Amino acid sequence: MASARYKALVDAFASDIRAGRLAAGTRLPTHRGLAAREGIAVVTATRVYAELEVMGLVSREQGRGTFVRDPAVPVGHGIDQQAVATDAVDLNFNYPSLPGQAALLRQALREVATSGDLDSLLRYQPHRGRPRDRASIARHLRRRGITADADQILIVTGAQHGLAVTVMAGLNAGDVVVVDALTYPGFKVLAHAFHLDLQPIPTTTDGPDLEALEKLCAARPVRAIYTMPTLHNPLGWVMPAADRVRLIEIARRNGAIIIEDASYAYLVEDPPPPLAATAPEITVYVSGLSKSIATGLRVGFVLAPPTTVPALERAIRATTWNTPALTTAIICRWLEDGTADQLEAQKRDDARARQALARQELAGLPLISHPSSYFAWLPLPDDARADRLTATLARHHISVTTAQPFTTTVHTPQAIRLALGSTDLDSLQSTLRTVRRLAFEDTYA
Repeated sequence: MASARYKALVDAFASDIRAGRLAAGTRLPTHRGLAAREGIAVVTATRVYAELEVMGLVSREQGRGTFVRDPAVPVGHGIDQQAVATDAVDLNFNYPSLPGQAALLRQALREVATSGDLDSLLRYQPHRGRPRDRASIARHLRRRGITADADQILIVTGAQHGLAVTVMAGLNAGDVVVVDALTYPGFKVLAHAFHLDLQPIPTTTDGPDLEALEKLCAARPVRAIYTMPTLHNPLGWVMPAADRVRLIEIARRNGAIIIEDASYAYLVEDPPPPLAATAPEITVYVSGLSKSIATGLRVGFVLAPPTTVPALERAIRATTWNTPALTTAIICRWLEDGTADQLEAQKRDDARARQALARQELAGLPLISHPSSYFAWLPLPDDARADRLTATLARHHISVTTAQPFTTTVHTPQAIRLALGSTDLDSLQSTLRTVRRLAFEDTYA
């Protein structure tokens, strides 16, 4: 009987939410309030809300209550987002592209075709990449302040694949991994898949709260620290040099490895030294060339301590055998002839122009960003609902991301992330004007 009553309540709530009888943003009764109203046990009320949350119909926020979500907004809005409709402006993902990149690719394909090395590209490659390609990446890293031996470099199919093989090679189910309270969704997905114990720490305006990190390491057996010290995604900060030194000291004292994600580091000119440059013996440095060169050319790399290279190589063999040789050949050719440096410089200029446009068009809103990043973070008032604003924007053919995919804490902040790199500047300007107007109407009115 209790089971039937519980199912009936779930079905009734689901029907009301999907039909719009319970509007998005509506605060539902407390667990005790629902129990008293329906004559059920508190544990049964908790079960009702838990199932509705799994269905993506409500969200529970510690200290605030349970709220109706807008069913039009996917729960995984972010890395799990389905393809954006063709008539929508995509401020959800970044696909930064520059005029003339297609011509560069056409020329590179001609050069590869006449290089005399074409037959070798049709064969299996070494799992971690050809020695000469790894040497090209080693030279590229020197320009970022990292002196690395080519034997410590492994070529992977993009930075996400690099993070995946790093987790596979170095971590086990149940390992405690420290992350920022807001972090890259792709790492959250990996942590869930490999059953890692993610432990969030708060952040300051320019990096992780190192006092909180110290306390956590004293209380738990921290195995790894995942961090984005240069251009954090989504908050855009760059960790100061002194804080980098202190983070390394904490990791060394506690026997933790550092996973340094440098996917967006190319956008920052003259940043402090990477963690891998200061602590190469405990740092696995993961980055890629997809964002800095072209998203369709999925080439990334992992720089790791020598003792971890064999395990990483096995993980590459298990997941993809090797990164496609043709793509790698094109990327390494561009690393050698200066094309990659040219594209990175142009994208820094492009990102700065887009940030300036965002500051201009979103004036009056509390935007958080770096002057040369491709994204911006927009916190909303405490009583606002990010999913409601996201749904409103979707109805105006604008796709954005809520804080949910980035959040590692129980409480999800009310905020949206705006990716600025996937549309032309004129379209971006008019879209941001619409975002500002709807944000004020929906949350600030």
